[in-house]
Amino acid sequence: MNIPHIPDLILYAIPFFIATVIIEGIVISKKNPKNFEFKDTLASLSMGIGNVFIGMISKIVVVFVIAFLYENFRITTIPFVWWAWILILFGDDFCYYWFHRISHESRFFWASHIVHHSSQKYNLSTALRQTWTGGFFSFIFYISLPFLGFHPLMILTQMSISLLYQYWIHTELIDKMPKWFEAVFNTPSHHRVHHGSNPLYLDRNYAGIFIIWDKLFGTFQPELREEKVIYGLTTNINTYNPFKIAFHEWIAIFKDALTSNTSLVNKLKYFIKPPGWKHDGTGLLSENLKEEWLLTKNKKREG
Repeated sequence: MNIPHIPDLILYAIPFFIATVIIEGIVISKKNPKNFEFKDTLASLSMGIGNVFIGMISKIVVVFVIAFLYENFRITTIPFVWWAWILILFGDDFCYYWFHRISHESRFFWASHIVHHSSQKYNLSTALRQTWTGGFFSFIFYISLPFLGFHPLMILTQMSISLLYQYWIHTELIDKMPKWFEAVFNTPSHHRVHHGSNPLYLDRNYAGIFIIWDKLFGTFQPELREEKVIYGLTTNINTYNPFKIAFHEWIAIFKDALTSNTSLVNKLKYFIKPPGWKHDGTGLLSENLKEEWLLTKNKKREG
């Protein structure tokens, strides 16, 4: 099989990232200064730089595992032809949807993904606010791809393409795309919802490239004019320290698990259950927050 040479697309895109972050920052500062915070942008860039350097280590693990599975367990061999890239586009995006969804539904995975949601601003720099720990285990959601016969280089390339696509949707400067585009693809409007801490918007729109998965699996929520997106976490961490941003949730998990006066099973559940879960039933999950929000909204209507 002829294996093409494909460079690391993310590294080549870094100058473009920096240039567009600066340009957007200037535009936002002139248009609406309250929506831009230099320290926040600097924190996001710090997380992105850390992700690139740590990624050099985690990628060794990922490449080894994917290559091992491909060489020893693949059920067929998919060549580097045009239709294979279409298949990997949808295959990778399907895997990403479930990775992203579980990253919100299990606190172990949320501990690394929370980094991306920790900013109370929403701009292109937010796209660069990436985990320092998730790269060591997030690949497990993609192991079906080498089993099916996709070459490791094809898998890693498509994963990079997905990340590049998701960069441009982190902006408020684009309102809505054409209706046909909004119906099929992930857009700034759809992804603004995903970054919302409003109860209505929690745990919605997990899409990478195609919004069709959210519509298919019941996790889609359109952005509503009457419900302005409030960015950040339900309880914000209020720090620009990259180390606190990267590790605060890991520390919180271990603290909850180790200090809780409960069984070993319940201690393990602090890693498995959704964010907000507590063994004594006092925790609030996203669904509880939505129920409270709906109850309050209905009372206002009746009043």
